[in-house]
Parts: sequence; C-alpha cells; structure tokens
Amino acid sequence: MTSFSKKVKKELSEINNLSNKTLDWFELFGYSLTNSSKEFITESKYNINRYARILDNVGVNDYNIGISGKNFAIKTKKTLDDVLRGENAIEYDKIMNNADCGKNDHSNERNFLIDENANKAIIRGAFLGSGTISDPRKGYHLEIYFKDEKSLYIAIGILNYYNINVKSIEQKKWILYIEEGESISNFLAFVGAKNSVLEFEETRVVKEIRNNVNRQINLENANLNKTILSSVKQINYIKLIKKKNRFNELSDKERKLAEIRLKNPDASLDDLRKMLGENISKSGVSHRMKKIERLAEKLENN
Repeated sequence: MTSFSKKVKKELSEINNLSNKTLDWFELFGYSLTNSSKEFITESKYNINRYARILDNVGVNDYNIGISGKNFAIKTKKTLDDVLRGENAIEYDKIMNNADCGKNDHSNERNFLIDENANKAIIRGAFLGSGTISDPRKGYHLEIYFKDEKSLYIAIGILNYYNINVKSIEQKKWILYIEEGESISNFLAFVGAKNSVLEFEETRVVKEIRNNVNRQINLENANLNKTILSSVKQINYIKLIKKKNRFNELSDKERKLAEIRLKNPDASLDDLRKMLGENISKSGVSHRMKKIERLAEKLENN
C-alpha cells in the first residue's frame, strides 16, 4: 500500500510547471537546502524524474541516473550550490543573505525579495529533497531535514512569512517539523499538493468526528458510573436505616423517596424526581436524599 508521504511526493512531482526555467531554478534551490553532496537519492521514481528534468531545464546535462539499493540516484559533477551559483549567482546570494530572517520573531513582516511562486518552489523542492509526512490516520507529523542551519532558517523564514507555523530542532541534522493538523494542511496547499490536502482534510474530519463520539461515550459512561456508585451508596444507607429500625425517623416524603430508590437502583436523580410525582426539582430530590444519608452516617458512626 502506497504511503501518504509517497502520494504527496508523487503529486508534487507531477505538477506541470517545468516549462518555467526561473521556477525550476528556485525548486532546485529548494533541493539544495537539503543536500550538500553531488548525489541525490530517493525512493520515488516520480521524484527522480522531476529532478532530472529540472537539471535539464537549468542547463545541467552532465549527470548519471542509477540505482542505489532499493532507491534511485542521480550523480552530478558539481554540487547543487555550484550549479545554482553558476546559473544565477546574484539571486543565490540574495537568498542566502536573507537566511537569518528565519531566526527573527518578526520575520513574517519581511519579504524574501522573490515572488510567491518562487517561494513555493523553494519549499516544494526542499520537501521533495528530504521531506516526510506521516499517515494522517495515525497522527500528524511532517518534517524536512536540512544540510545546515542557514538552509533551515531560509525555509523557516519563508513559511513564517506565509503564516505557516513550524518548529525546528537540531540533532545530527537540522530538522523543520510540523505536528499540528491545520498547519500541515496549509503547508500541503502552499506547495501545491491539492489532492493530498483534500485527502488529509477528509481524514482530519473523520478523526475529529470519531474523537468527539468517543469523548461523548466516555462522558456518558463516566456519568453512568457516577450514578451507579451514588445509587449503591444510597441503597446501602437506606438498608442500614431499616436494619437499625430507624426508618420511622424519616419524614413521609423521605421514606417515599427511600422506597422508590430501593426499587429503582439504576435511576438517576432526575428519574427519581419524575417517579415521586411531585412538583420538585432535582436539587430538591438531592436535598431530601442528603437528609437520608445524614441519618445513616449518624447510625454508622454510632
């Protein structure tokens, strides 16, 4: 069964925008944020095909496609950083100089000096380069591994600018991650995975409904357990009063309530109120029952 992560990468790989050489450059720049070597490896044949086409479109044809274990691999003679500098050194340096925007809490107030489609291409390339996303039926988690801190903050700066909430952590690599459903949905929409957004949102809705139903069932079960425990306690008290021959110390209304409780152990306070056939509220029934309990506790203490 194809994983959700593979579905997303397949959809992104099939986006039909590779005729725009400028956007190809920015998408390749996104790939470069995740890879400092001359080799790109992926398990997706769709992803490797897109990567190769982008290389062709930016004028790189000295590469080899092969197999690395169970994965596909492309080797180039130059690193992507060298390729990108050669194609457009000014734009490359401009973006790299803005890398610290991601560290700025107010980075969403600053533009990266490139248009929205270019920003989307960068993030799409980064996700295709090293991103993964969990099956939304099991949980919400998206992450992208970056080659260095500067690359991480370029991506954070772009996503912050478009109000997509992300977090980061530094382990052996620099990792950007999202663990909130709405933010993952916004991310998928931003990079152009429209079908994946629909599937993700459908799963979210089903999960939310299921969780609400489970919460309601748990609440009802908790209330039922509370009613049963309360009823057992009340019945034991009433039996104690009768055993001690002190039932006559209760008022007529209290005795009536006690007899109804003995015959209806599963009844709630509201049920008891209706069975009394009087103009009495639930709090009135509770008050009357507390008088019965106080007498029983007094007998119990003695």
